[in-house]
Amino acid sequence: MIKILTVGVFDYFHYGHLRLFLQARGMSDDTYLIVAVQNDEFIKKYKPDTNIFYSVEIRKELISALRCVDEVIEYTDVQDIVRNVDFDIFAVGADQNHMGFQMAIQWCKENNKRVVRLQRTPGIASSKIKQYL
Repeated sequence: MIKILTVGVFDYFHYGHLRLFLQARGMSDDTYLIVAVQNDEFIKKYKPDTNIFYSVEIRKELISALRCVDEVIEYTDVQDIVRNVDFDIFAVGADQNHMGFQMAIQWCKENNKRVVRLQRTPGIASSKIKQYL
């Protein structure tokens, strides 16, 4: 079994998020997909002006209901979650490039964890949904 970890906020859950999970799930015939959902307080700490639509508990419940997801966990910092979860592949969205991700990816490389960049779904973005609302 191949354990795949992907992380994100997943607020304003949308089709692009689902496609991300399906891409990760499709990487192997024998996949166990772990989705880590970022904690509200941590988001607010680094982006105090951010409006969080769904609490972390609701976001975890939404994602847990998906057949393509095997496990949902909560996390604060991406550079820490990669050290604390047992996984084989770190599936990263194409737009996840900030320093925390760079450090997490470096840790993965140093610890024999494969890193795979997943493609965005064209025309779909949380920022567009926020603007629309």
